[in-house]
Amino acid sequence: MALVVAQEVPTSSSMAVPHGPAGVGEARHRMRDQLRGRGVSETVIDDAVLILSELLSNACKHGRPLGDALAGDGDVRAAWRVDPAGRLVVEVTDGGGPTRPAPATPSVTAHGGRGLNIIRALADDWGVRDDVRGEVTVWVVVHRDDPHGDLAALHRRDDFASRIAAPPVAALPGLDFADAFDDLD
Repeated sequence: MALVVAQEVPTSSSMAVPHGPAGVGEARHRMRDQLRGRGVSETVIDDAVLILSELLSNACKHGRPLGDALAGDGDVRAAWRVDPAGRLVVEVTDGGGPTRPAPATPSVTAHGGRGLNIIRALADDWGVRDDVRGEVTVWVVVHRDDPHGDLAALHRRDDFASRIAAPPVAALPGLDFADAFDDLD
């Protein structure tokens, strides 16, 4: 007689991630495995993993580690859960920083500054929660875990590029390429 033990897939998870790039891959892998085990759709998982990566990168770049650790020596906390309404919520908590998390308006040639704009484009909702110890949590509602397809999520995914793309060059004030070529005549 074989004994089969069913392993319950958790509806929530929390883990300490090193303050720096070292733990991001492990957190992404763990999230992907747990959400797959719970039957979450691949589209939702892909969005959630990208969101987790952006949140962890921001926490390590702009926030301090939790507790009294020095930058690079401590941890930040990553957590995700599927709430009773079926919404996937992703959170990253750090020790706070000199600025408050807010979407930036990077230049067209900037190498960064688009993380929270990407999150806003993929998420149903997001926000920042402060606590009395100085910890800052950025939370994101990825979207409903709807096995039959979420039309709003599909529209959001299709519309992603048009919402975060740079404006056309003609719309940039003070940038007229014709003037640049006047001296060549």
